[in-house]
This record gives sequence, C-alpha cells and structure tokens, in this order.
Amino acid sequence: MTKQSFLCFSFLFLFLHHSATTTRAQSSPAQAPSHGESAQSPAQAPSQLLAQPPSQTLAPAQAPSEVPLVQAPPRRAKPAPTNVTKILEKAGSFGVLIRILKNTQVINQIENQLNTSNSLTILAPTNGAFSGLKAGTLNSLSTEQKVQLVQYHILPSFISLSNFQTLSNPVRTQASNTDEYPLNITTQSNWVNISTGLVNTSISGTVYADNQLAIYKVDRVLLPLGIFASRPKAPAPAPTLAKPNKEFSSSSSSSSSPSSSTALDGPAAVLEASNALSLAKNSMVLGLAVVLAVFSVMSV
Repeated sequence: MTKQSFLCFSFLFLFLHHSATTTRAQSSPAQAPSHGESAQSPAQAPSQLLAQPPSQTLAPAQAPSEVPLVQAPPRRAKPAPTNVTKILEKAGSFGVLIRILKNTQVINQIENQLNTSNSLTILAPTNGAFSGLKAGTLNSLSTEQKVQLVQYHILPSFISLSNFQTLSNPVRTQASNTDEYPLNITTQSNWVNISTGLVNTSISGTVYADNQLAIYKVDRVLLPLGIFASRPKAPAPAPTLAKPNKEFSSSSSSSSSPSSSTALDGPAAVLEASNALSLAKNSMVLGLAVVLAVFSVMSV
C-alpha cells in the first residue's frame, strides 16, 4: 500500500513539473538562437533595434502613382481651320472669284479672321456673274481697286438668311466706308435683294453655312459706287489768243518807232497799230502844208 502511494505521488510530481516547465516555455518572450547565433536576452533586443540605421528598419519609399485622384475631362480636339478655297472649289462655278481672292491675297485675310474666331458672310459671284461684265472691266482696275471690290462682297459678321431682315442700311462691308461703298439689303420672306446703286441682284442659293462662316451665291458682281460711278469731267481750259506772225509784226513795225518792234497780243496790238496810222496821217498833212507854203512864197 505504501509503495503504491509512493508511485502515485511520484507520477503526480513528474506530471506537475512537466506541466509547469511547458507553461513557462510558452509564456517566455526569449527565442532560442538559430544557426549558431548567440542567444540574446529580451532586454538587449530593443537597444539593437534603436542602434540600426533607419534605412534598415523602415520600408522603402514608393514612387508616386500616375493615376490622379480626380480624372480630368477629356480634351476636345481642335477643329481644323475653315478652308474657303476648298469650299468654293467643291461647290463649283466660282473659279474667277477664287483667282481674284488669291491674286489680291484677300483669301489670306479671310482665313486669318476665321482662325481667330471672327465670323464672316461672303456674297460670292459666280463665273456667269463675272462674264456679264463689260470686256476689260477687271483688267482696267488697279490692285487697290480689286482689293476693295472683293472686300465689298464680304460682311464682317455671320448672317443667316433669316437674319438679313435685322440689318440696317447701308450695310457695313469690309470695303473702305459706307459713303463711297454703300450696300442696301431688303428682304421679303426668304427673298433677299441686294442693291449697290449701280447693280440690283438677289441671293440665289446657300453655298456653305455654319456658326462662323456663311457663303451665299449671287448671280451678278456687286459694283460699288466708289469704283464704277461716273464722275463729272473736269472743265476744259479757257482758250488763249493766238500770237501774230513774227514776220508780219516785224514788217509792220519797221515804219514805226523802235519801241514798237516787239509784237503785242490782243487789244494792245490793235491800239498800237491805230496810233501808228494816226501818226502817219499827221505826218502826211504836215508835209503837204509845208509844200503849199513854199509854193505860195515862190509864186509871190
């Protein structure tokens, strides 16, 4: 009985000792060194961490993300500049107008205005409109007059067909001024009449229209007063009296005094001739009186 109690007590002691040892090993922070490294106490670990440089303890810095937090709206593609030449070429029957626009370089001004967000309205004469002019009309114009003629067909704003009725006359064009280049526009329903003072015509169709540029077809060339109006002729100079023949003057003055050797013009010449004739008559009378006196003396 005593041996059994001793054995039970021994097994119980071993079990309690093993349990206590296992519990102490699990709750201890110290770790066994690995691969032959010397063991360190828990008190030494923090000091070693503090002694290490920051680059070894902190995570490496990451590059900034290229994805923005707020997405920008998509950019609108810049529209291509309006090419008036291509529009007129595609429409057809505007070859003469295209040639004049290029020769006068007005086409460059038009494109520059459209590229800077300015608006324009072009009244485009057809080839038939230019054929209706008198022969040599365009060739008789100077370069400046051709430029003004083309500018006279351009209005400095976009005008739709329905807005022509809102214009006030005379309508301003890109020519010099409204005094020498007046343009009057009247409307009735969709009919638009154009008058220059020399030409009356109307818009016969729309060639091109957007919110910036409008091109309308006209069947006659708009002739402004400042270029084609007939001006009064200058008065003719006053007629001058013809000078007498030098030979006649010299022969007629040989019997007169030396002061009358120079030919005189007009009434002065007549007066001089009259004086010479009177002098000659007086001389003849005096000579006759002298002869009579001598004859009377001799007869006595």
